[in-house]
Amino acid sequence: MRPERLRRLGLGAALFVAVPAAARAAAAAPDGAALSLWWGLPFAAMLLSIALLPLLAGRLWHHHQGKIAAFWALLFLVPFALRFGVASTLDAVLHTLLHEYLPFVVLLTALYTVSGGIALRGNLHGSPGQNTLLLAVGTVLASLMGTTGAAMLMVRPVIRANDARRHNAHVLVFFIFLVANAGGALTPLGDPPLFLGFLKGVDFFWTLKHLLAPTALLCALLLTVFYLLDRWYWRHEDAPARPDPTPDSPLALVGAWNLLWLGVIVAAVLASGLWAPGVSVHVLGQHLELQNLLRDAALVVVALLSLATTPWQARHDNHFTWGPMVEVAKLFAGIFLTIIPVIAILRAGTDGALAPLVRLTSDAAGQPIPAAYFWLTGALSSFLDNAPTYLVFFNLAGGDAPQLMAEVTTLLAISAGAVFMGAVTYIGNAPNFMVKAIAEHRGVRMPSFFAYIGWSMALLLPAFLLLTVVFFR
Repeated sequence: MRPERLRRLGLGAALFVAVPAAARAAAAAPDGAALSLWWGLPFAAMLLSIALLPLLAGRLWHHHQGKIAAFWALLFLVPFALRFGVASTLDAVLHTLLHEYLPFVVLLTALYTVSGGIALRGNLHGSPGQNTLLLAVGTVLASLMGTTGAAMLMVRPVIRANDARRHNAHVLVFFIFLVANAGGALTPLGDPPLFLGFLKGVDFFWTLKHLLAPTALLCALLLTVFYLLDRWYWRHEDAPARPDPTPDSPLALVGAWNLLWLGVIVAAVLASGLWAPGVSVHVLGQHLELQNLLRDAALVVVALLSLATTPWQARHDNHFTWGPMVEVAKLFAGIFLTIIPVIAILRAGTDGALAPLVRLTSDAAGQPIPAAYFWLTGALSSFLDNAPTYLVFFNLAGGDAPQLMAEVTTLLAISAGAVFMGAVTYIGNAPNFMVKAIAEHRGVRMPSFFAYIGWSMALLLPAFLLLTVVFFR
């Protein structure tokens, strides 16, 4: 297998989707060295729309978010076509849509469909102890089935366990911190950046060996803080609590077939990264490799089989609707298109407009600064896609997997920053936004974009500073 033939789909989170030919991708992308930061304004406007419009113009945002995302995409695409030509723009758009966005939507749709068919009947009452246990289970599952898979499997039971509590948004905030991000740090299956490292030559168990200590420390801190905070909320719940919409009954699992389909999804995605027959199909000027086409076809079939084999009652119990998936598909279409020039500038390294940022990773003697790698990789992963960001800093550190594994600290810093700091914003990792959308569709009043960042700054920033002192000095 030739790892250089594979690159990751732009999730900013999720499981992972291997996409072909890094060299071919670079040819399709614009030359980042020729782009100024002004080209990133539509992407910044897209982020600000997600952050501000739900607060300032909620009705407008709810009914026209797809049109708003399309407007910002066009604000990038039209000037870009005028400056660099229609052919170059069309090539970049088709590459993004066919290699990245469509596989992204197919994967998330499959995970959303399958996980939405697994219903845990019976009633958990969302006590601090039960909630902490649920978050701990989801955190462990994230490294086994990916952050997206674990988040989509566990989010509905967590919501149902707390549907009678007046104060429950904090539970979902910590769920995003732990299950949708930090828990995926122990294997290449857990989060896309680590899978890319595996394809670049990092040993499968290197992450488990070296990321176990920082992951355990971070998760232990967050679970402890969560238990104390949830216990405080539990004691200060208004009395009487609102009626529990989930009646008491024995615990039972409905839609168990979907556990099999979930395993098929993981196997299909993993196989697409490990099997490279060297066969590609030419579609609209893009070379789509056979393993990726078969993977996406398998995911579509799995989603259809899930719909066919799942008892209606399971989706009814989960209050399953397509609303959150449609919302994510619309908004990430805008994100994927407007992010094109930003990723290109990052890939240009010291030749790009963000060169001063890149130079911060080395000292005067040219030696890598682990803390800088941790914070820069993490800061960019909070707002951009964490897999391309991982690749940028992996290559900036030399790109030699055996050497980086031997030196340990730099690769550890890059890996931890990419995975852990995806939790800082709703858009840092794909499951973050999906959890938010599902929770809001179930009536949970989630924090706004900036309020969520406030939570992450208050709770994650001290933990990241501790990790820096302990592991990245």
